[in-house]
Amino acid sequence: MPRPKRSLLATIEQTSSPPAALPEAHRLARIIQAAGNNLYSAEFASGEVTLVQMPARFRSMIWVKRGSYVVINEMALPNRDNKIGGEIVNIVRDEKLWRKEAYWPAQFEKRATINADSEDDESTVGRMPPNSDDET
Repeated sequence: MPRPKRSLLATIEQTSSPPAALPEAHRLARIIQAAGNNLYSAEFASGEVTLVQMPARFRSMIWVKRGSYVVINEMALPNRDNKIGGEIVNIVRDEKLWRKEAYWPAQFEKRATINADSEDDESTVGRMPPNSDDET
């Protein structure tokens, strides 16, 4: 039996807007890869990589892909003797709103994916091969 729709809507509403300030134990991180069984490798702004767990309230409701940003609570699992370094408490959905907050790390600034100088290079991508008539 599926979860009630009100549960789904409540979870989405909680993650839709950024908080005014992050609590002390919470940090922003970028997802590097899915490690399986609701575990993800996440990279903090400092470059530190840790394994984080997705709580049951997000499972099968909100999917996280590589490059997404999440808020991690590092103090959620202090008694566990394993490699898990924290728990995901919020998933960044509207990245533009989150980037405007003061606590957004400068290391996570958006990078341009296409260089402006790349058009000057002699690229053959998307061009037809030269005719044999043109070579003579």
